[in-house]
Amino acid sequence: MQDPLTLYKLIILYMLDRVNFPLTKTQVGDFILEKEYTNFLTLQQVISELIEADLILADSIRNRTHLSITKEGQETLSFFENRINDAIKADINTFFKENELELRNEVSVLADYYKSTTGEFEAHLIAKDRNINLVEITLSVPVEEAAAAICDNWQKKNQEIYQYLIQELF
Repeated sequence: MQDPLTLYKLIILYMLDRVNFPLTKTQVGDFILEKEYTNFLTLQQVISELIEADLILADSIRNRTHLSITKEGQETLSFFENRINDAIKADINTFFKENELELRNEVSVLADYYKSTTGEFEAHLIAKDRNINLVEITLSVPVEEAAAAICDNWQKKNQEIYQYLIQELF
C-alpha cells in the first residue's frame, strides 16, 4: 500500500495532464471530495506541496486559483502514473467526458480589478478560447463597488457582450 498523500498528488497531476486548459482549485476539489478520496484539509495540503515542489503552477485571479501542470509535473507523472488505480483513472476520464465544456468555460472567463495610479479602479476582463484571448477589455470606474460589479457581471454575461461587439463591429 502506497502513501495516500502520494496517491492524491498523482491524481491531481493526472487530472491536470488530461486537459489543455487550467483547472481551478475548486474544480479539482469538487471531483476529489465528491468521490470521497480524501478530505478538504488534506487536499489543501497536497495542492500546497505540489506547488512548493514546482510540479504544478497556481495562478490566483480574484477569488479563484487556476492550477496547471508543469514540465516537472508531467515528468513525475510519467514515472509514477502506473500507481494510480485503473478505476480512479476511469472516474477522472468520465468526469472530463461529462464536464469538459463546463470546466473549460469556467476558466475561460477572467475578471479582476485593481486600483490604478490615478486613483480610479480598473476592471480587467478577458474571454479566452484555447489560450487565445477572444476579447480583452479594461474599464476605468471611480469606485471599487462598480469595478467588482463589472467583474461579477462579466462572469454572467460575457457571451452576450462578445456577440454584441462582434455584431456591432463587423
